[in-house]
Order: sequence, then C-alpha cells, then structure tokens
Amino acid sequence: MYCPQCGKEYTERVNYCCQCGTALAAPVSIHGKKLMRSRKDHKIAGVCGGFAEYLGLDSTLVRIVWLMMMVFAGSGLLAYIIAWVVMPEEPLSRAAMDAPSLAVPQPAGNR
Repeated sequence: MYCPQCGKEYTERVNYCCQCGTALAAPVSIHGKKLMRSRKDHKIAGVCGGFAEYLGLDSTLVRIVWLMMMVFAGSGLLAYIIAWVVMPEEPLSRAAMDAPSLAVPQPAGNR
C-alpha cells in the first residue's frame, strides 16, 4: 500500500499516512442502517418487518421467532407493544423508492 500524497510504502493496512496524514482507507460507517418499522412489509405494525430489514433476515422467520417468544417466554407481546411505541416508522419517501411502481400503462389509440 502506498500513500498517494507522499509515496510512503506501508506493509500493513493503515488508515492514515504517518508522514503527511492523508486518509488511506475509507472510514467504515456504523450508521448505515436504522431500525424502523417497515411500511412495505407489515402485518400489524411493521415491527417484525423492520427487524427483518435491519438484521437482513426473512420477515417470516422473524415473525415465527417472535411468536415463539410470545408462547414460550411470555414476553413477546409486551416486547412487541414496546417496540411498536418506541420504533419510528419508515419515512414515506424511503418506502416509495423501494416499492415497485403500481402504474398500469394505458393502451395508445383506443379512444
């Protein structure tokens, strides 16, 4: 790895050059995803859909786990209600960008 600013060579991966201070690696963002209730994948309030999107899992799997928590642990219903109240809902603009267009093209010439 070479510094593009001063040309110093590094044998290991470094974030900044020790001579000139130039950033050599892009910083990793830990704020890429936000936990929000889903508008497009919801059955009741979008809590399970939001957790599924955040964790990168199938929403059906999250719903099954949540149901098992409700039946066996007894805390699933209370946790769902708390998450419903606390989690913000996904903004309309973000949900509209992810959703497929529902516009049906009209045939031309039939008037």
